[in-house]
Amino acid sequence: MTGSVEQGISQTHGNTHILHFLVRLPRAMETVWPALTTPEGLESWFTTADVLEPRLGGAVTLRDIGSGSITAWDVERVAEYAVEPGGRIRFHLERDGDEGSVLRFTHEFQGGAESEPRWRARFEKLIDVLEDGR
Repeated sequence: MTGSVEQGISQTHGNTHILHFLVRLPRAMETVWPALTTPEGLESWFTTADVLEPRLGGAVTLRDIGSGSITAWDVERVAEYAVEPGGRIRFHLERDGDEGSVLRFTHEFQGGAESEPRWRARFEKLIDVLEDGR
């Protein structure tokens, strides 16, 4: 199975922007989860996690994104980080057959620092990392 970034939807409500992506990943949820929820995993495709307390209410600092807390945590399914000034970043994993997963991603933020092309590039890097087995 190969991965793909299937859709990116951008919405704007006043000064609030919401990006949604559906990303098909070439590995099972158990393999993908650490890439979304550990400092080593996040650094391999997204950014350095200077602080990451893996639990609901835990502290999180994502370099160049912001600091805040973990606002949703359902092991191997949902991780959500609310950071200032970076907004709310939600990863929701689902099974996709025996060997793959689907990531439903949402990023809600103020201003214009993030963009659909930037997230698409990040997800393409995540797919590469997972396909390489790193």
